Amino acid sequence: MAKKPHESPLLDQLEDGPWPSFVTGLKRLANDGDKPHAKMMGDLVGQLEHSYETRTGFWKGGTVSVFGYGGGVIPRFSEVPEKFPESKEFHTLRVQPPPAFHYSTELLRNMCDIWEEHGSGLIALHGQSGDIMFQGCKTEKVQPAFDELNKIGLDMGGAGPALRTSMSCVGHARCEQSCYDEVRAHRTTINGLLDEMHRPALPYKFKFKFSGCPNDCVNAIHRADFATIGTWRDDMLVDQEKVKEHVAKVGRKQMIDTVITNCPTRALSLNDDDTLDIDNKSCVRCMHCINVMPKALSPGNDKGVSILMGGKRSLKIGDTMGTVIVPFMKLESDEDFEKFNDLAETVVDFFAENALEHERVGETIDRIGLANFLDAIGVDVDPNMVNHPRTSSYVRTDDWDEEAKKWHDRKNATADKSA
Repeated sequence: MAKKPHESPLLDQLEDGPWPSFVTGLKRLANDGDKPHAKMMGDLVGQLEHSYETRTGFWKGGTVSVFGYGGGVIPRFSEVPEKFPESKEFHTLRVQPPPAFHYSTELLRNMCDIWEEHGSGLIALHGQSGDIMFQGCKTEKVQPAFDELNKIGLDMGGAGPALRTSMSCVGHARCEQSCYDEVRAHRTTINGLLDEMHRPALPYKFKFKFSGCPNDCVNAIHRADFATIGTWRDDMLVDQEKVKEHVAKVGRKQMIDTVITNCPTRALSLNDDDTLDIDNKSCVRCMHCINVMPKALSPGNDKGVSILMGGKRSLKIGDTMGTVIVPFMKLESDEDFEKFNDLAETVVDFFAENALEHERVGETIDRIGLANFLDAIGVDVDPNMVNHPRTSSYVRTDDWDEEAKKWHDRKNATADKSA
């Protein structure tokens, strides 16, 4: 084994214990013989060890991009280049992954070959917004690397105050709980707003994420400004024979302990004959019972999506989960997708024109009020947006009955039209 370019006693400690360590991967690349990236990774290990010794970061930003794009590259310049000259430039290319993360082995091999030739060989799959993170590239290699990635069908992702790269779960390709075409929603939305990703012009970042069911496998509700969650609005489908098989297998006590009592709204009850009763009006689509008994229970037939907005990590007002903006929308026909994409474009346009600098859309909603936000994007108020009934006796409700009647009239009119 080749000698380590730099001693790293502090980093070595991160390789102790039962879990894999990123340090092992860095060292492997640093000891990769005469390959071009070996020296770069060797000095990277040295600089990281130096940061652990001094408890100080030594990276600064700058400006690096490719022709025709304003974003997608994260510039990283070392503040100690004299100590670690080979890693004095260590830029990251953010690249969009395929929707639902579908790769062929040929594509993966091509990606690795390109990055081994032009970069450090270090690839992270995937970043928080789903990007393929090609980490470690010198300035003069950024454009050639992107050109080669572009030739195999990959495009630059989002960085900076821009629309960020989107994520969608594996969805209907492999998951029986999928309630809509996640891949189509993902692709059409991002393609329609691609300029906002490649040429940053927003007050701050904006993220779309698409989950096929309420399990929310891409963490859309608490990580996306615009979360699209698959759901259904009719009764859950039940195969009573499969329910009986499950009860016979695990026993009534375990069935009650693991399914019935774990329903958050007590919507489930087990009959004496081991069949299941479901109070569908009380079901909140938590998916727990379906996850435990996927052969016996499944989403209903009237499928669509719920749209939530405003999810994010801490910034100005702390962590927030998405607020329900559209309780239910069908997403099947071309007309449905056109309506969905129009809403997405309207929200991004409103955010671009009205948000403050360094403000996420959830904080914009908090600042201007939900009612004003709904009015601005052309969405009617819906009782399903209410998290819980009012608890203040000092709020007048004189006109609430009239407003509720208007909502029911609209709902009935829509149902009659559909019929």
